[in-house]
Amino acid sequence: MGFASLIQRLQREPAVCITVHSTRGSVPREAGTWMLVFAQGEWGTIGGGHLEFEALASARALLNAPSADPSPVEKRFVLGPSLGQCCGGEVVVQLARVTAQDIPRLQLSHERRLQPLALFGGGHVGKALVQVLAPLPFAVRWIDSRDEIFPSDVAPLVDCEHSNPVHAAVADLVPNSAVLIMSFSHAEDLDVVIACLQRQRQKGDLPYVGLIGSATKWASFRSRLRERGFTEAECDHVTSPIGVTGISGKEPEVIAVAVAAQLLQLRP
Repeated sequence: MGFASLIQRLQREPAVCITVHSTRGSVPREAGTWMLVFAQGEWGTIGGGHLEFEALASARALLNAPSADPSPVEKRFVLGPSLGQCCGGEVVVQLARVTAQDIPRLQLSHERRLQPLALFGGGHVGKALVQVLAPLPFAVRWIDSRDEIFPSDVAPLVDCEHSNPVHAAVADLVPNSAVLIMSFSHAEDLDVVIACLQRQRQKGDLPYVGLIGSATKWASFRSRLRERGFTEAECDHVTSPIGVTGISGKEPEVIAVAVAAQLLQLRP
């Protein structure tokens, strides 16, 4: 169930929100992690195992209880032999009834955990990457200069944008956006890189600028950037080639997985 489907379901029926309130020691998920539990089915996870099994049972008991008291309930779990989990830590979860009126708060909480990502290029790798990123914690702004390039079945959290010239979109990217550059032409790629480095020089708010291509392509780009007055340190801010090392396949789907893994390494 995607997040959009979750919201639709919550508009029809109540649920219980299980939130990891606090932790100590080794635990499956960090404080702030949450999941929703319906009478049948759930969305998200607080780490699985017997911890989640017990939390689900408590949530459904609360969901079925006749009490109208909206106060959250806290439960403490020690992850030892009694739970069949040898993490050795401690988790305090908070259980609270939620209904359609809680949707704005849940949407805000969900959006806050997403890394903004600007993806320039709607080609084969771009399409594969959007598919890989769909279930991951990224809010994707997908940008291309060509008309009718985006597929019709794009995931709900992907914002498709036509921009001509394509590099004009760099100016109003969300602060702290990661940027991936993989347009259909080297000329457009260079324009976007230049716009990103100019913004980085002025604002310093693009933590990652990744450029698809070979080491040879980047060496050529780097020389042209130096001719335009960018320093070696500024050029060093660009990651190229992109993707975690050790994955040699060049199929779009393979590249997409390698790049997504690199992006996940950047998350706090």
